[in-house]
Formats: sequence, C-alpha cells, structure tokens
Amino acid sequence: MSGGDGTRRVRAGRRTVEVHRPDKVLFPGGEDAKEYTKGDLVEYHRAVAPFMLPHLRGRPLMLERHPDGLDGPTFMQKNTPDHYPEWITRVEVAKEGGTVRHVVCDDTATLVYLADQASITLHRWLSRADSVDHPDRLVFDLDPAGDDFEAVREAARLLGELLDELELPSALMTTGSRGLHLIVPLNGRHDFDEVRSFAHDVAETLADAHPGRLTTAARKKDRGERLYLDVQRNAYAQTAVAPFTVRPRPGAPVATPITWDQLDDPELHARRWTVADAVEQARTNPWSGLLTRGRALGPARRRLNALRG
Repeated sequence: MSGGDGTRRVRAGRRTVEVHRPDKVLFPGGEDAKEYTKGDLVEYHRAVAPFMLPHLRGRPLMLERHPDGLDGPTFMQKNTPDHYPEWITRVEVAKEGGTVRHVVCDDTATLVYLADQASITLHRWLSRADSVDHPDRLVFDLDPAGDDFEAVREAARLLGELLDELELPSALMTTGSRGLHLIVPLNGRHDFDEVRSFAHDVAETLADAHPGRLTTAARKKDRGERLYLDVQRNAYAQTAVAPFTVRPRPGAPVATPITWDQLDDPELHARRWTVADAVEQARTNPWSGLLTRGRALGPARRRLNALRG
C-alpha cells in the first residue's frame, strides 16, 4: 500500500510498518554494481526474516545507518531514540559511566522498521540481553591484508582443522566485505575474559605454526602481507556483523552463512551473495544444527594446553 506523501505501508508479521521514501537510492549503481533502493532493502529484510531473526533475537544491536545512502554520511547508533515505536524491544546495559539502551530485533516488523531507518548493517552482541557478561558465540575474524580471498580460504581451513582437534564445532560466514568469520557456539557459562583469552591462545597457536602467513598483530604496520586472525570482538559490548545482514558496499553484498564444503567452491569470495540471492542460500540451511550445541571451553582448553606443550 502506498501513501500520497511518498510512504508505503508494509505488512510485516502481525504489524503494518510505514516505509518512508521507499524509492530513495541507498546503493547507487555503476560499473558491475546494481542499484538498490530503501524499498529493496525492506523487501530483502522481509524475505530473509525467518532465517535472520534466530541470530538476532534477544541480543543487543548496534545499527550502522546510512540515511542518505552509501554516498552520504554514516553513523553507528547504539542508543535507541525515544521516537522508535513502543513495540520495539529495548535492553538497557551498563557502559562506562552509565547505561545505554540498545535495540533488540525480535520480529519481522522491527527488521522492516530498521530498514526504513536506513540501518544497512546490523551488528550484534555475542551475548544475550538476559546474560550480557556471558557470550554464547565466539568469533574469529579472518582479515586479509588486501583483497586476497585465497589467503582467507587457506586460513579458514587451518583454523577449522585446529578447532576440530580441540573438538569444537565451527561455522563459516562470508562477511560481505573481504574475509570470513568462524563462529564457535558456546554454552554461555564463560565470561568474556575467559572466552577472549581462549580465542587469543587459539589464534596465537595457529600464527606460531604459520608465521609467514598468519599474525595476531593488532597494528596494521606490524602485519605486513600476513592475514590477521582478529579475536578482538570477543569482549563485552563489542559486536560482530549479524548473519544475513547487508554491508554498505556497492551491489549490497550480504554476510552469508556457508557450509564447510562451500569453502572449496572456486566461485566463493567474501561478497559472493547480495540482497538479490542471499535468501536462496539461506534456504539451504548451511548451519543446520550447528549452533544449537553450545560447548563448554574447559575440555578444549585442556586439549589446547597439551598441544602448546
């Protein structure tokens, strides 16, 4: 349904959400990139909602907003404005010197509303609102020095093999940018310090075994051409891009879960899926059953210590 003032009323689950200026271009076309409007982003959010919401529910979000599209200013929004609809879930969490009230995306209507706000990328906490100090996800971010996806592919294989040795399940996701995320489901009983320390030691172990290819150096000038094994997101109030969220790059690429078998696909790269085809990949359920079995880190820590000697 369309309004005479340039608004469109969109059905989203049990609610109807007003979308303002749906024809506004958020992703300009050009070269090989297709143009996408706010209306396109809304329709993508509606279509991907059944697959995306399980990764968002109950988690504080940081919103990456581009009100004037990719060519305009961007800002990161943590605090929820008072004018947001009362039916959108909020959670108040501690920060240094006070609190911040984050949006929590529990339903399709909220996803559509956030698209109307030109929230192109949704960054989620690795913990849930009811236990903010105890993450149930551990994330390794494989960040290449350039746009070298072969280095990312190789690092993912090496890290996956190490996690297999530690008897930890892991899931892969393209970032929609340059690299991959490896996600390990946790049981939510460890605090961020324990999780980050473990992630750091895993990354160090791998970098020590492949010093010419991998590094844990946080400063770019210390990395050279090596791929950076980034574990910095495993900390309180840090975020990681949510599965199936869109990235603010030409062509509207999507952070997309994949299977381990897909890592061998020569067509694979970090921006392989866009809003045009990510839902098709989502329907294949690439992480089937993987994230429901959260693990304790105690046994894996003991195996890692034995490996490290």
